[in-house]
Parts: sequence; C-alpha cells; structure tokens
Amino acid sequence: PRGHPRRHAGRMLESLTLQCPFCGERFEAVVDASGGDADYVEDCPVCCRPIRLRLQAGADGGIDRLDADRDD
Repeated sequence: PRGHPRRHAGRMLESLTLQCPFCGERFEAVVDASGGDADYVEDCPVCCRPIRLRLQAGADGGIDRLDADRDD
C-alpha cells in the first residue's frame, strides 16, 4: 500500500491506496495506526465485498504493514 500521512485531531491518519482482493480495483482507505495493531473488515467501495485489513503499527505510531485479504 502507498500512503500520505496527515494529522487530524492529534492523531496520525494515513491515506493508503489498496487493491481489492475480489474485483482488483484500487481504492483509498484512511488508516489510524496510533492505537496500535488492528484487525478489522472494510467493504470494497467498488464491489461491496468484505476485505479483512490487518494493520501492524510501528513504535512511532506509523504503519509498519497493512495486509488486505478476502474475508470469506
């Protein structure tokens, strides 16, 4: 994923371009790594299928890794 950090209400939000594992379309997702590692589901804005996002946050509150996989 590629991204651009920005601050919002004291948190570091990063806008990342992801590719849907179902339809292959690219879309933008906003991620907040300041709360640590996270595992959640977000629907693809193109095909509406559920994508499992697994975030690994760094010690500095940035993103070390973000995996986007099928949630089926």
